[in-house]
Amino acid sequence: MNFTNIGTVTRVASAAGVLMYSLALTLGAARAEDKTYVMKITLPTLNDTVHQVAKNYAAAVERDSGGRIKTQVYPASQLGSIPRQVEGVQFGSIQCALVPPEFFVGVDPRFEVMAAPGLVESMKHGQRLAADPAVLKLMLGLGANKGLHGVGLFMATPSSIISKTPIRRLADFKGKKIRIFASQFQSVAFERLGITPVAMTLADVLPALQQGAIDGADAALNVYVPFHYVDAAKYVTQTNQPAIFIIMEVSQKWYDALPKDLQQIVDKDAAATSVQINPWGLDFRHKMQKAWVAQGGELINLPANEQAEMMKTLASVGEDVSKNQPALHDAYDTVVAAAKRTQPPPSQ
Repeated sequence: MNFTNIGTVTRVASAAGVLMYSLALTLGAARAEDKTYVMKITLPTLNDTVHQVAKNYAAAVERDSGGRIKTQVYPASQLGSIPRQVEGVQFGSIQCALVPPEFFVGVDPRFEVMAAPGLVESMKHGQRLAADPAVLKLMLGLGANKGLHGVGLFMATPSSIISKTPIRRLADFKGKKIRIFASQFQSVAFERLGITPVAMTLADVLPALQQGAIDGADAALNVYVPFHYVDAAKYVTQTNQPAIFIIMEVSQKWYDALPKDLQQIVDKDAAATSVQINPWGLDFRHKMQKAWVAQGGELINLPANEQAEMMKTLASVGEDVSKNQPALHDAYDTVVAAAKRTQPPPSQ
C-alpha cells in the first residue's frame, strides 16, 4: 500500500472540505444579505401626524436598508380594529403598529401611564417628555418578553371632546356619555366631571356618534377633520387633556429574525422619525384648527376659571388610580418626574 498517496488524498480531501464549508458560509451570508423582509405598518388614523410618521419611517427604513426591508403602510385601521392591530404585532402577522399606548394595557397595565391628566401643558412640553431618556426606557421596554419591541414614542396632539351639543361650561359635561380610550386614568377623570365614559376603539366612534349611541368622544382634531366628523357632530371643546401620545411597537418575532444590521436600522430610524416629526406636528395642529372651522365646525374653550377648576379636579387622578398598583405607581412617578424636568418656559 502506498501510504504517501493515501496521505496526499487525505490532505486534498480535507482542503476540499474546508473550501466547501467556506463556500457554504459565503453563500449563506450572501443569501441573508439578498433576502428581503416585508414590514407592514398599521395605524388607526389617516392623513394626520401619526400617518406622516408612519410614511416617514417606512421611507427611511426602505432607504437605509437598501430595499432589503419592503415597507407597506396601512392607515385608517385597514388591518383591523386597534385591538386586532395590537394582537397582529404581538403574534407577528403585522410587523409594526403606531397607536396610543393605552391600547396595550392588556399586555401591561403600565402602558396607560402617559394618559394621566395634567402631565403636560402644551405640545412642546409633551414632545420633550416623549424624548426624555427615562420615559423612553420605561415605555419602550414594557412589551419585552410579550411579543413587542418598542422603537419610538412621540406626542401626536392634545385631545379634545367632540359632541353633538355644545359643551361650553363644566356643567355641560354632566350626564354625557363620552367615548374614551382604554384607560383607567381617562375613565376616572371623566367620571369626576360627571361623564359616563365608554371605552371604544376608533373605528367604532363615528358610527356611534351618527347613531346617537354616545353623546361625544374624546379624540383630537387630527381625527375629526380627516374623517369629516362634522357631519355627525360639529362642536369641539378643547380641553387639551389628556395628551395623546403614540408608541411605535415592532413585532419581536419579526425583529428577532432580522440580521443585526437591519435591526439597528429599524431601531435607529424609529428614534429619528419620532423626533423629526415635532415641528411638522405643531404646524399640523394649527392647520387642523383652521380646517375644522372651515368645515363648519365650532371650536370651544372653557372659561379660564373653569379650565383651572377642571385641572384641579383632575390633579390627583394619576396618584389615586396608581397608588394600589405598585408597578403602575412606580411608572407614574417616573413619568411625573420627567414631566417636571422637561417643563418648558411659560411662553411655550
